[in-house]
Amino acid sequence: MTTPPIALTIAASDPSGGAGIQADLKAFSANGAYGTAVLTALTAQNTRGVTGIHTLPPEFVTEQLDTLFADVAVDSVKIGMLADAAVASAVADALERHRPRYVVLDPVMVSTSGHRLLETDAVAVLRDRLLPLADLITPNLPEAGDLLGAAAAHNRAEAVEQARALLAAGARRVLLKGGHHTHDTESVDVLAAGDRVTEISAPRVTTRNTHGTGCTLSAAIAALRPQHDDWHTAVRAAKEYLTKALRAADTLRVGHGHGPVHHFHQYWS
Repeated sequence: MTTPPIALTIAASDPSGGAGIQADLKAFSANGAYGTAVLTALTAQNTRGVTGIHTLPPEFVTEQLDTLFADVAVDSVKIGMLADAAVASAVADALERHRPRYVVLDPVMVSTSGHRLLETDAVAVLRDRLLPLADLITPNLPEAGDLLGAAAAHNRAEAVEQARALLAAGARRVLLKGGHHTHDTESVDVLAAGDRVTEISAPRVTTRNTHGTGCTLSAAIAALRPQHDDWHTAVRAAKEYLTKALRAADTLRVGHGHGPVHHFHQYWS
């Protein structure tokens, strides 16, 4: 491992700074990693929603990745929005060539505002090619349902069942995020690996400023995994970081919709 560890985000740009590449780089820095980035798409969006997506040519995504890996010793990779099947395939090809040590896959499919971010034909590529290459996948409940071709889990028992189903489908480890269970007083995520299933919980934070929570959590895990001995410890540390970022989110004044979490809550007064 380099010191500090070098983390790479492969994702789309968010001009509002709350999600995507921008959020990932903030989460990397806040958690002690040097951030690098390869863009898959440009979006026109703010805290109220997404108005447009410009997907980059897959050949240029490949060029970005190969150029970076030819020079930089990347310790961990976080994969976010991939937009379409061609870009998803290009990323899978690059991972097979370069074989980074740690890979976290956040299967970004729908934005907080409800905009579809992954074309339907790309879901199969993500499931069949990228899922087996990732050390950890971090779907939320609707995303897990999409990957399995099923309805989203409605309770913890169903969440555990779907996490195990994703393992059976080829995932090495699954962190199934339970944030969509808004009726619970606790935010409970299910971490499944092999025969072990662990529930990781934190008090639910009441705030409308939740833009980029999924991006931030997966990026924090990618930053922290090279600094910890195992995935469970890294995931717990990332969950604690995100909970604090959510608690401080209302101190920011960004936009008029779903604002961002406070990535630098521990540094800014």
